[in-house]
Formats: sequence, C-alpha cells, structure tokens
Amino acid sequence: MHDITELAGLIARHATVDGSHDTVIPRIGLIRSSAETEPLHTLYRPSCCIVAQGRKQAVVGGKTLVYDSAHYLVVGVDLPVIGAVIEADADRPYLCFKLELDRSLIAEMMPSPSSPSDQLAAAGVSMATPKLVDAAARMLMLLDEPDDAAALAPLLEREILYRLLRGPQGPMLRQIANGESRLNQIGRAIDYVCRNFHAPFAIRDLAAVAGMSPSSFHEHFRTTMDMSPLQFRTLIRLQEARRLMMIEGLTAAEAGFRVGYDSPSQFSRDYRRAHQATPRRDVARMRGMVSLATQN
Repeated sequence: MHDITELAGLIARHATVDGSHDTVIPRIGLIRSSAETEPLHTLYRPSCCIVAQGRKQAVVGGKTLVYDSAHYLVVGVDLPVIGAVIEADADRPYLCFKLELDRSLIAEMMPSPSSPSDQLAAAGVSMATPKLVDAAARMLMLLDEPDDAAALAPLLEREILYRLLRGPQGPMLRQIANGESRLNQIGRAIDYVCRNFHAPFAIRDLAAVAGMSPSSFHEHFRTTMDMSPLQFRTLIRLQEARRLMMIEGLTAAEAGFRVGYDSPSQFSRDYRRAHQATPRRDVARMRGMVSLATQN
C-alpha cells in the first residue's frame, strides 16, 4: 500500500514547477508551491484536495480551515476563500492532489437518494485514511501508463469517492449528490451570483433561484457560507476586478464600473477592506510577486 511519502513523490515528479497543473486524467490536478504565499482571494470549486506535504490555510468568512500532510479538504459549492500556503520551502514544497467532484457520478454511486439535511457545510477538513492515500497514489501512477489510464482512471475515481463517502465528509458529498438538498439549493444561488454579479438583484430573487423563502434562504446561506449573500457578491466582484486590473490593465475606476459598482469611492473602500491596500498598491504588489516568481 502506498503511503503519503510516496504520494508526495508522485506529485513532485509530475508537477516540477510551482502552480496549479491539470493532468491528462479528467478532473485530476496537482498543486505545488516551493515557498509560503501571501493570502490570496480566490474561488474554490467543488473538489477534494489531499495534501501530501506542507500546509495551507483557507479563511472562509470568519472560519479558518487548516489542512496539512495526510489531511484532505472537501469543498461542496463554489466558495470564495482567502487561501495561503503557510508551510513550504524549496526542499519540502507544498504538494497537493486535487480531484474535482462530479455530482452525477457521486449520485450514481449512492444506493438510494439521501434525504435533504439542514446541517449545512460548504467545506470541511479530515484526516486521510491509508486507503484513500493509496487510491490517490495509484491514480497518479497512471500518468506513467497512458494506455491504461482510460480504462483504470474511472475505476480509481470511483474508489476515491467511495472512500470519501465512507469518511467524515461523506454527509457533505451525499448532499452534493442530492439535487434538492439545502447545499444544492444554496449552490444554485451561488452559481446565479457568479454569472450575474455585475447586475443588481434583491435577496428575494436569489431565494427564488434557490427555491426557498427569503428569510429561510438568508439564514441557510449565512450558515453555509459564513457570510451574507451580499458579502458573497462583493467578494466575487472584487476578485473579478482584481483580474481585470492585473490581466487586462484596466484602471480601478474602469474595473469597478465593469463589475457593477456605480461609485469609484465605494469600490475603493470595499477593495481596501478586502485586500488591506488600495487597488493601485495591491495590483503593483501582485505584479511584483509574479515577476519575482518568474525570475526564480
């Protein structure tokens, strides 16, 4: 049986430079970082991340999740987080195996539909069992056997999901598979916000998308996401504005208007509150980090 050290070796061999890397196996990715990183606002997709080496921290609303070697993170909905690698160096980089969750496949594996639950959680961390680590390692070994991957990777994906369903995060996965669960109702509203963040909308509009009453929706959204719907929209707007300034070279005013702000001053206030810096200074700092990483 392959252990966590062997999983780390496989990740390091197939992810030789820092960053997030897709693989030829559908839904399987690898993440590597040779240094600790600054806290960065990002959007986590529904996935399972098994850390083989190093440590990472994800802040969700007012909740902090820390996951390190032999632990895994499960995310059930699109989730805005402030993520940072907090333990890594050139000799022992942060190494992570990532599986994007396929809701239809999880549902197919369940013998019967699960009943909706009000016990909501958007993300959770648990210790990886030896059998889960072994399945992940065998999945990565298929990267050296492309002729076998097409036939065996789907079987190993099912095995990994089976191990997760039987573990502490199993209830969350079962709610992911249930299209009418509270988690998926909130997920529909999250998807709507992510596609329409630039446009104004009322809580009752999101509640209708989720199929809930406005009061129930607001309560369950806050419980699941540890933030209000409007706070969530603000984070999505600010993430997109940062991308527009970094990648497309827009000014702060231009980016603010593009993501839905009517007031440049309000945009600057929200941005400074989220990133502890003005838009101009934050983008300059981010570009400096990218330049340094390229030089290294």
